Amino acid sequence: MVPDQDRFHAFMPYPHVPVPGSATGPLAGLTFAVKDIFDVAGYRTGCGCPLKLAASDVKNSHATAVQQLLDAGGLFVGKTHTDELAWSMYGMNAHFGTPINPAAPSRIPGGSSSGSAVAVASGQADFSIGTDTGGSVRAPASFCGIWGLRPTHGRISLTGCMELAASFDTCGVFARDAATLARVTNVLAGPDDDVLQSPEFMWPVDMADQLGAAQRQALDAAFAAVPRRDVQVYGSIGIAGLYSAFLKCVGADIARSTIPFIFGSRMPLARGIDGRAAQARDLTEAEVVVANEVRGRFTTHITQVLGKNGVLLAPVVHDIPFELDAPVEVFDQYRHLSQPLLCIAGMAGLPQVTMPAGLIEGAPYGVSLIGPKGSDLALIALAARLGGAK
Repeated sequence: MVPDQDRFHAFMPYPHVPVPGSATGPLAGLTFAVKDIFDVAGYRTGCGCPLKLAASDVKNSHATAVQQLLDAGGLFVGKTHTDELAWSMYGMNAHFGTPINPAAPSRIPGGSSSGSAVAVASGQADFSIGTDTGGSVRAPASFCGIWGLRPTHGRISLTGCMELAASFDTCGVFARDAATLARVTNVLAGPDDDVLQSPEFMWPVDMADQLGAAQRQALDAAFAAVPRRDVQVYGSIGIAGLYSAFLKCVGADIARSTIPFIFGSRMPLARGIDGRAAQARDLTEAEVVVANEVRGRFTTHITQVLGKNGVLLAPVVHDIPFELDAPVEVFDQYRHLSQPLLCIAGMAGLPQVTMPAGLIEGAPYGVSLIGPKGSDLALIALAARLGGAK
C-alpha cells in the first residue's frame, strides 16, 4: 500500500516490496493485508514497537499463514498497524498512530489488530489476518462493522508470528462478508471436525445480562427468529472468578514470552500496558496454579454445555466503541467490562464468529456465535444464514 493513498492509516508506511504468489487458487482475485506481527518476506516485523522494528532483520520467508494465502491466489497489499506488542484492545499506538475507524471516525477502531480491521472496513483489502489473544479480532470486527473469526485454538498456524500468550494466541480473519470469511478460513484451517451436524441454539443468560438496554435489544433483534434454550455460561465459577483466572493465565503466558523483553530493554511503557506488565511480572506460581485449575474446570463445564451441537448466541463486547477523546475513566473501565465476555472463547479454546448487528448511537455493534472446538466453518455458515450474507 502506497502511504499517501492510505487515507485511513491502516497500513505501516513500509517501502513497497512485491510479494509474489500463485495466479490461481480459491482466493484468486482477492487482496489481503497482514498484521505487522506476522513475517512477510522482504519486510521487517515491527510488532507495533519501535525497539522491535529497529532490531528486526528483513525477513526471507513468510509466516505459514501468509504463505498459505499466497499459494491460494491471494494478493498481498501491505502490513497493517497493531497496538504495541499486540497487547491492547483499543487500536491506539503511541508511536505509530491510530487507524481511522471507517464506520465511526470519531471512535476507536479496536485493537490490537486495528489496521487489519480498518483495511477491510475501508475497502483497501478484501480480507486480512490479525491475531486474537483476548479479543483482538472480535472487538475490532464489532467496532468497525465487519465480519471476524477467532478460530479454534491451534487450528491455524502461528509459525512466523510474534508470540504474546501462547495458550490464547490465534490467527484470526476479517472480511466484509461471510462468503469471503468462509473462503479464507477454508484455506487456512481446512475442513471442520465432526461437530454441529444438528445445531442447537443456546441463549447465554449470564452473558446477555451484562448488557445495557440498547445492546440487549440489538442482541435480541439479531436472533429474534431463532429457537433457543437458556443456559448459564459461567457456571459455579461466576463472572468475576472466570475473569480473574483469565487475567492470571494470560499474564503467566506473557511473563514467559514478553516480560523479559519489556523490562530487559527498559522500553518506555504507555499508560495501561505499564500496569499490566507489572502485574504479569509479579504473578506467583501459586496464583497461576489456581488460575489454571479454574480454566480447566471452566473448559469442562462449557464443553458439557455445548456438547457437539451447541451454539451460543452471544454478545461480543458490552458496548459500541468509545470516542477517541473519551475521559480516562472510560479507557480504564471498558476493558474490564468487555473482557468478561471476550474471555469465554479464549479460556476454552473455542471458535467465535463476529457479525454486524446494526448501529447504536451511530456506531457499529456486533453479535456472535460461539461453538464447539473444530466447528469454525459451520459457525460461519450458520452466521451467514442467521445474520444475512452481506
